[in-house]
Amino acid sequence: MKEDKKKLLAKVAYMYYEQELTQAQIAKELAIYRTTVSRMLSQAKAEGIVEIKINHFDASLFELEEQLKQTFGLTAVELVATDSDASEEAKEEQLAETAGTWIRRQLSDDMVIGLSWGASVGRAVNKIDPKQLSDVSVVPVVGGPSHINSRYHVNTLVYELARKLNGHSLFVNATVIQETKELAEGIFNSKYFHDLKEYWKRLDLVIVGVGGPLSYHKSQWRDLLSPADYEELKLREAVGDCCCRFYDSYGKLLNGALNQRTIGLSIEELADVPQSVGIARGISKARSIAPLLERGYLKTLITDQETAQEILRLSQRK
Repeated sequence: MKEDKKKLLAKVAYMYYEQELTQAQIAKELAIYRTTVSRMLSQAKAEGIVEIKINHFDASLFELEEQLKQTFGLTAVELVATDSDASEEAKEEQLAETAGTWIRRQLSDDMVIGLSWGASVGRAVNKIDPKQLSDVSVVPVVGGPSHINSRYHVNTLVYELARKLNGHSLFVNATVIQETKELAEGIFNSKYFHDLKEYWKRLDLVIVGVGGPLSYHKSQWRDLLSPADYEELKLREAVGDCCCRFYDSYGKLLNGALNQRTIGLSIEELADVPQSVGIARGISKARSIAPLLERGYLKTLITDQETAQEILRLSQRK
């Protein structure tokens, strides 16, 4: 490149980045087109005349977010930097802070918001600051837990989020797993459940957690499963659940007797929601998260750095 051309690129970059002039101002001062200024700024970066460095933050985190988006065709990815010295509790708290902040930015008037439940979703909802909105509805997308294990009950989370958004809430009065297929069908087809199903058709955003492998003991609702259910899931190699629906390592829904007794949105319906947001972290959960991303059930993932790296590693092995 000629020296005078290089000098002009450097001058344009100096005026833009150091003097903080607009592209229109630079174009006027140098008597060139504004589109030429834009092209020259891009060229200055390509030629190494300008190097953009982000201080006080590791830009590799943004690169990892972009890699996940490209690999799985996601709409958005929000990652928390992993502090190797932090406790599991501190990591969960950091994830909740990030999720709460990100979710709040997405919320607007007239939205229908769906919630599943569990620790990750519950913590995130607790971290969402109030926002005055109009005509927002918050609804559950799964049935509730047993009376024994009622922490982070979906109705509690629905009520809490609706209160923060000045919105309307609808509740579910059935546990997520019913004793028989006939009972589940009766609830689904009941008049009381009709309103909830109508809201499910209009969902704009759904916030869900991801249940880990069967050996993962933190789940809030698996006490409702029978020994026969566990046996079936082991035989069919379940790797996790979302909206209380189990699937294998390929993301295939395990559509057996248990699924037919489950009260909740199907993962196929989840995939049709404009914004389906999964909040989950942990190396042991990466095997459960990856199939949901590969099959397109989630459009947004909020997780941490170590989990994201493990998800990519697992995906590359296939």
